[in-house]
Amino acid sequence: MILATIALPVTDSRKEEQTSGSLFGNGQEEEQTQKERLQSQLEDILSQVEGVGQAKVLLTFEEEDSSAFYTREDAPKVAGVLIVAQGASDSTVERKIQQAVMALFQIEAHKIKVMKMK
Repeated sequence: MILATIALPVTDSRKEEQTSGSLFGNGQEEEQTQKERLQSQLEDILSQVEGVGQAKVLLTFEEEDSSAFYTREDAPKVAGVLIVAQGASDSTVERKIQQAVMALFQIEAHKIKVMKMK
């Protein structure tokens, strides 16, 4: 009996908690990183467009159904965009920014706000 007890694998419950916690934590951190990366990429791309100048971007995202199973392929869905750009006072530049965002994120024009940077 003692030998059978010794032969059973022993797991450290603290290690299991850390592992399971990091699995769920990493998903949230990964999603946050993905959102930040989208925001940063849009800033970088817009800053390269003629007439836009420096740009700052704020993206808002739709709340995800907490009961839905999360997979890595699920990309966060953009709900709204605020862009502050140096060249936004030019209506042509503003329209180009808005059209680019509409094409990238498949959102309606009324969910995009482009403002002039001070």
